[in-house]
Amino acid sequence: MDSCEIKSPQAPQQGTPTPCMNRKKLGIYFIESEDRRMALGRGYTRGSTPVNIHGKSIVDLSKTGGWIAAFFIFGNEMAERMAYFGLSVNMVAFMFYVMHRPFASSSNAVNNFLGISQASSVLGGFLADAYLGRYWTIAIFTTIYLAGLTGITICATMSIFVPNQENCDQLSLLLGNCEPAKPWQMTYLYTVLYITAFGAAGIRPCVSSFGADQFDERSKNYKSHLDRFFNLFYLSVTIGAIIAFTAVVYVQMKYGWGSAFGSLAIAMGISNMLFFIGTPLYRHRLPGGSPLTRVAQVLVAAYRKRNESFDSSEVIGLYEVPGRKSAIKGSQKIDHTDDFRFLDKAALQLKQDGPNPNPWNLCTVTQVEEVKILIKLLPIPACTIMLNVILTEFLTLSVQQAYTLNTHLGQLKLPVTCMPVFPGLSVFLILSLYYQTFVPVFKLITGHPHGASQLQRIGIGLAVSILSVAWAAIFEKYRRNYAIQNGFEASFLTAMPNLSAYWLLIQYCLIGVAEVFCIVGLLEFLYEEAPDAMKSIGSAYAALAGGLGCFFATLINSVVKSVTGNSDKRQESWLSQNINTGKFDYFYWILTGLSLINFFVFLFSAHRYKYRTQHVYEMENIKHDVINNGNSTTVSS
Repeated sequence: MDSCEIKSPQAPQQGTPTPCMNRKKLGIYFIESEDRRMALGRGYTRGSTPVNIHGKSIVDLSKTGGWIAAFFIFGNEMAERMAYFGLSVNMVAFMFYVMHRPFASSSNAVNNFLGISQASSVLGGFLADAYLGRYWTIAIFTTIYLAGLTGITICATMSIFVPNQENCDQLSLLLGNCEPAKPWQMTYLYTVLYITAFGAAGIRPCVSSFGADQFDERSKNYKSHLDRFFNLFYLSVTIGAIIAFTAVVYVQMKYGWGSAFGSLAIAMGISNMLFFIGTPLYRHRLPGGSPLTRVAQVLVAAYRKRNESFDSSEVIGLYEVPGRKSAIKGSQKIDHTDDFRFLDKAALQLKQDGPNPNPWNLCTVTQVEEVKILIKLLPIPACTIMLNVILTEFLTLSVQQAYTLNTHLGQLKLPVTCMPVFPGLSVFLILSLYYQTFVPVFKLITGHPHGASQLQRIGIGLAVSILSVAWAAIFEKYRRNYAIQNGFEASFLTAMPNLSAYWLLIQYCLIGVAEVFCIVGLLEFLYEEAPDAMKSIGSAYAALAGGLGCFFATLINSVVKSVTGNSDKRQESWLSQNINTGKFDYFYWILTGLSLINFFVFLFSAHRYKYRTQHVYEMENIKHDVINNGNSTTVSS
């Protein structure tokens, strides 16, 4: 396609015709002239100047930010994850044993809680990027989280909120003869549970981005600090999970449900205090206004100018404001790219647009590029949904498996609800050894300065998750056959003394490895690749993938139950409450097949994806070639 030379609007040449040249790339006329630092073989685009809590630029960065500020933020995430996993593993048992709900419906209710708490992160990310900033978003929603946890503690403490527990032994539970919870009791429990989930909406998309904001991207060690930050960030997530699966479970068994949920509320309260104590140390980024409005403006403007041609005599150029700073508060300019060229129509300045163009008719190049980036990012987090499906299924289904197995470790008998601690322990071990073991080994294989690129790490995680769920299918077939052969077919809550639960450690450890590579790589990838004024939205992509994983897990469970079960014929589904008569192994094989398909989709998406920082190299090379060839190209500054 031939196109005319499109001049930057910063230096219009009135009355001079624009010569046509055989150029396919429009963006070479919009190269930023500011210097861009290259760090460890990768470049990055400088973001906005850090400000203090009052919105004033920080002159002396040495007194703010850095690792000390980051550690105050780690504490908040650790407590949130402790509450999240503490509820995920204990709430199923609480609903079954105390509220007398069927195990299947309890699992679905908890899956929905997990899904809402993650999917609603898009709202938190939007509020942070648009209006509140990351600090105030965390401050408000962490208070809501604490209120929800307090409500759950009250439910588990006061007998008025739970059904009568008299004459309700294990047999009565299995037969469904215990007094069910009253509708208003379940309404109260669901209300406080979903308030807690809503509280997580503002924490999860902002904490990792706010922590990364504490590091100076002009520093030569910035990329190294960022890599270590995201690994330590996920390490804090893992520590919170380990505490939830051990200490909180111990408190529940020793002192009851009220104390267990109360300990989560206390931990969140302490983390809130620590977060606010660190306020003078934090570096902030100014919110850039509503990102959804900017996206809508680009789409509307591109549609309105869909019939305009780049070769038209009415075209002035691709619109951008003069100077280094963009028109978006908190964001530097973004170089033009030739992806999704139909969106470039939104930045196509025509003579009739006038000196003060309507933003719904004309957008800046940076604004258009923001939308392009959001679109290009989507396939990568979308491919992690299946990993989150597996994680969700393991949290519930593997607990059912563990009830039928011997959980003794020597003379010590671990509670069944402690079993999910082992993925956390494997994550902790891998993260602790990551820089000493994995990075040197992968450097030899890939030649990458950090062992593996972000997309390579995500791919490794997805591949290992396939091995994890495949092993789960193999072991479950063996476990079910063993139960039938040894007369345990009807006793699905009775531990088989000669079959150890520690065979589950293989799938747990594999999924732990998958988490380290996939989730940590994804968080770092989204933070670096997202536009300056949309960092929280970028991080929310990861949380949204987690939430959709929970919802899809519930959907897949429902579909499998309806297709494989028939109550009229007394045919039990694969996901029968009696795991020994169900066919969980078939279900795991379905997940394996879906994960394999998903992995190939990821390989295709990753192969097509071009890092923004690589684009910087290409644009610099184009600029150098243009200058050497003596072209009189107008370059915006």
